[in-house]
Amino acid sequence: MAHTSREVRLKSRPVGTPKAENFEVASVTLADPGPGEVLVKNLWMSVDPYMRGRMYDRESYVPPFQIGEALQGGAVGQVVASGDPAFKAGDLVESMFGWREAFVGPAGALQKLPASNAPPQAYLGVLGMPGMTAYTGLLNIGDPKPGETVFVSGGAGAVGSIVAQIAKIKGCTVVASVGSDDKAKWLKGVGVDEVVNYKTCGDLLAAVRAAAPKGIDVYFDNVGGEHLEVALEVARPGARFAECGMISQYNDTEPKPGPRNLIYVVGKSLKIQGFIVSNYWSQRAQFLTDMTQWIAEGKIKWEETVENGIENAPKAFLNLFSGANTGKMLVKLS
Repeated sequence: MAHTSREVRLKSRPVGTPKAENFEVASVTLADPGPGEVLVKNLWMSVDPYMRGRMYDRESYVPPFQIGEALQGGAVGQVVASGDPAFKAGDLVESMFGWREAFVGPAGALQKLPASNAPPQAYLGVLGMPGMTAYTGLLNIGDPKPGETVFVSGGAGAVGSIVAQIAKIKGCTVVASVGSDDKAKWLKGVGVDEVVNYKTCGDLLAAVRAAAPKGIDVYFDNVGGEHLEVALEVARPGARFAECGMISQYNDTEPKPGPRNLIYVVGKSLKIQGFIVSNYWSQRAQFLTDMTQWIAEGKIKWEETVENGIENAPKAFLNLFSGANTGKMLVKLS
């Protein structure tokens, strides 16, 4: 029996900020799954800033998207039919076959969702890659200690908001930057000590200095650019920088000059380390244990920004670069 699905393909490689015309929606016909294969109807898909890097035709830690082919990304779906005994119809599964309404894929590429009271889409956010990115980057590289000050850029995003709350759990003072007053209000509501709206504060350095008068001990970077320079300026001796992302530079057509004050790395004995979440995949079981407990205790809260329908997946992705999301940006497919 044939099944029809729609998928989003990369039509052309973006130059600068991606545009709607760089994407196209196409219909495909799916056959029944063969031995070792599973037919899945996606319920939710994720869009994430790292996907911008895969739109360049260059070597990276993940291969580039190809023109004319369906994009890839995290998705949660329900098994419709299975040719593998490990899966049965109705199972909820996680995969990297996002950007499509349904797919037939190898059983080995799927992972059953654990039994949980959390909604399925949480495994694309707080209990998924963004949450684990926050957990592993902050705890392994930032190494926050009680009484220290942690500065998080992009503090209301899917990763930044979880970093901020874990830092509070670890007994730290937390300063975060955001791009709107509504986001600032939300972060204050989950216990963040000081929030700076970088779009309205005028002088970002002065605003962060006022928010962290004793300096910072940990910087979790999601933004790069001016935020990184400010963090270097206000860092205390021995501060640790977890370099997770630099979304302010993802669409640059020419390389920007590096931080003008990088010399502080020497005089302040700073540790600056970049990472990707797969560096710490062995910690996934501990992450799920801790995060599930924190959620049950009410110590971790999260927000979702949702677009509906596969045709709006490009819009959801583009909105990441204008800061239109609070928390995790998702697309609901069913």
